[in-house]
Order: sequence, then C-alpha cells, then structure tokens
Amino acid sequence: MTTVFTTMESPLGRLLLSGVLDGNGPAALATVTAPGQKGALAEPADDWTRDPAPLAPAVEQLTAYFAGELTAFDLLLAPVGTEFRHRIWDALDDIPYGVTVTYGELAASAGQSPRAVRAVGGAVGANPLLVVRPCHRVMGANGTLTGFAAGVDSKRWLLELESGSPGSSPAGTLF
Repeated sequence: MTTVFTTMESPLGRLLLSGVLDGNGPAALATVTAPGQKGALAEPADDWTRDPAPLAPAVEQLTAYFAGELTAFDLLLAPVGTEFRHRIWDALDDIPYGVTVTYGELAASAGQSPRAVRAVGGAVGANPLLVVRPCHRVMGANGTLTGFAAGVDSKRWLLELESGSPGSSPAGTLF
C-alpha cells in the first residue's frame, strides 16, 4: 500500500489530504488537515507520494461542500485510530448536516456512558478527517462553541455554512 497526498485551497486555508492507495482507483481518505491544526501533520510525511488523481473525489466533494452544494460525503475512508475512537467517529458520521449535538449526546449515540464525555471529547479532538467527519457539529453542554482543532473561528464558519449564512472565510480568503 502507498500513501498519497495532495493539497487544496479552501475557506479554512490550504488543506492537506492523504489517502491509502491499494491498487488502482480512488484512495481511501486517511487525513484532512487544516493549517495550524492541533495534533496534525503540517507537511506530508517523507514516505508519502504526491498524487492528486486518487484523491480527486475527496477534493471534488470538499469543494462542493464549501460551495454549499454538498451536504453529505460519500468517500472511502481509512482513518487510523483505536476501536473506541472509531466508535465515536462513526457516531460523528450520523450527525446530520446543519444539526449540532453536545458531547454528552454524542457519547450516548455511540453507546457510551455520560461519564465518558472527556474520553469522547478526546476522540473528537483526534478526528483525522476534519470537515469530512463533522466534529465541528459537536458543542459544549450549554451550547457554546468549544474546542476545534482548526480553531473556533473555523468551527463557527462551518456551522454558519451549514445554516445557510456563512460569513467571510476564517482563513481570510475564499477560494
């Protein structure tokens, strides 16, 4: 298997996408990271190969999402994480476009105890598929915008996009 990568401009800045290529066809998307994202690679790993073609479906869908034309992603995914994180990430996939949930609600939908909110928050924070896995739709218990790996301004912008009223780009420029 080969890890391929590409970059794309977005309202959040230049995104770095990586995927796992196993033969011909599209790559299974492994990461989507934004500039300055906490805990994410800022640059491709040395053993990755720049090849935009296998990641074209991801770029096309992200472009359509940022343009307000796509409300659900349909991509092969290959994020790396523990079984617990995968359960939480799968629950993120079930949050509809334009809807927000609290960390407690996310814990419950993933079959976790309400006491697991901190662990759920850790799994959400470790989400390697920014935007594609909608961690931006998770709010604090009192409805406040809480941490987001790409920054609270980006989270606010994504939620405004999904509500139909996006403000100016958090990165300062639109693509």
